[in-house]
Amino acid sequence: MRQTAEEAELFRLIRRYVTPGRRYLKLGGALLYLSRRDRAKFTRKLGKDAGKITPRELRLLLDGGWRESGTAAWLIAVAGRTEFRERLGEVLLASKGPYAGQAYCVALATFGTAADADLLVAYLDHYLRRPDLDYDQTGALGSLLLLDAKLGTDHAARFLAPDGLWQRWIAGPPARDLDYPAEYREFIGKLCVFADESAKHCPTRRHDVM
Repeated sequence: MRQTAEEAELFRLIRRYVTPGRRYLKLGGALLYLSRRDRAKFTRKLGKDAGKITPRELRLLLDGGWRESGTAAWLIAVAGRTEFRERLGEVLLASKGPYAGQAYCVALATFGTAADADLLVAYLDHYLRRPDLDYDQTGALGSLLLLDAKLGTDHAARFLAPDGLWQRWIAGPPARDLDYPAEYREFIGKLCVFADESAKHCPTRRHDVM
């Protein structure tokens, strides 16, 4: 079967931005284990690609699978493309596929505004009521705590209250043995630092972000 023009373009974008050096597998916790040399090399390449990719190309990747959409979210975060805020909120809430949700949370955390906090609150309001689903609740909570600290707000408080949605989600079923919420905030914070380091190599970076 012959590829359509859009399919051919998506394949080209995947080869250009997603798969080189297995980038899509490193964008997450694996970043924190890179050597200093590898980290510098990775941030430089990520920043440059974030400056090169076009909005149309980002939309194509966001509509792809988890590898494509997760990579797109990181490129959006590094370039500070806040025009994708609502779209990221939509795909996070939809949770149609695995693995990419953490990247959406990181992007919203890097944007760092009340509007981003509202999108994370909407996600937690929905998915902390689903103890049967283990999606991106920890990443969203960590991102919200990070934004609360930055904005001087307290959106996460009602989720963390005794017998609040967080405690009920942990209780399950199934029950979860999870770390303290502050540890998720610290983890997301480290990923945001990585995005910030990459942004220094992005010539089109929005300077009012982060």
